[in-house]
Amino acid sequence: MDSEDDPLELQIVERLSEELPIQATLTLPFDLRQKSRLRTRLDSGEDVGLFLSRGTVLRDGDRLQTTSGLIVQVRAAPETVSTVRTDDPLLLAQAAYLLGNRHVALQLGPGWLRYLHDQVLDGLMQTLGLKVVSEQTPFEPEAGAYEHSHRHNH
Repeated sequence: MDSEDDPLELQIVERLSEELPIQATLTLPFDLRQKSRLRTRLDSGEDVGLFLSRGTVLRDGDRLQTTSGLIVQVRAAPETVSTVRTDDPLLLAQAAYLLGNRHVALQLGPGWLRYLHDQVLDGLMQTLGLKVVSEQTPFEPEAGAYEHSHRHNH
């Protein structure tokens, strides 16, 4: 992107805990929602810079505020993921354990788990006897053990 000599008019500097009315949206895939420093564009096309505390992970629905007071809501962008479904809770737990043991970010739901698409991991799930479906959907993995609650404002 542009050099730092080109200051951005819109700078996001705070994650809000209160649910103020939304004035703009910012849609990002998970890998960019993990960055605390980022130059990107709002969904309206306006350039914006992210200047948040290091280690901040943005979650779908988070509200952010710019230095000018604009309230921006984060949206999780659809991305290619692999989804595994089963009615067998033990098999699902085994799959989650194997993936977690490989430090794979997982999104969990009743009877399913999801991770960013990876053919090697898909093959591993298939060796367990699970069917893997590749799809385009927002990815919102579980917060890690050391990640603060995504609704907590520091």
